[in-house]
Amino acid sequence: MQIKVEKPTQEKLDALGVRNWPIWTKEASEFPWHYDEKETCYILEGQVFVTPEGGKAVEINAGDLVEFPAGMSCVWNITRDIRKHYKFGE
Repeated sequence: MQIKVEKPTQEKLDALGVRNWPIWTKEASEFPWHYDEKETCYILEGQVFVTPEGGKAVEINAGDLVEFPAGMSCVWNITRDIRKHYKFGE
């Protein structure tokens, strides 16, 4: 299972309707997480290292558009408080 990270254009963000997605915030911390369904998110602020079960940590920073696959278990290690837009499902 792979985490997809990209630096999107403003046109792509607009086409996805990211500004209309809910916002989630979390202080610096570490915790396990499991994705029952795909999540797409756009990081507004902060930094996190997400380590998929059996995989290597992926660095995610402000300005990144990220896709987490359904069924993935991982550990989130937030090093700078996170603020992100998010959307579950397709």
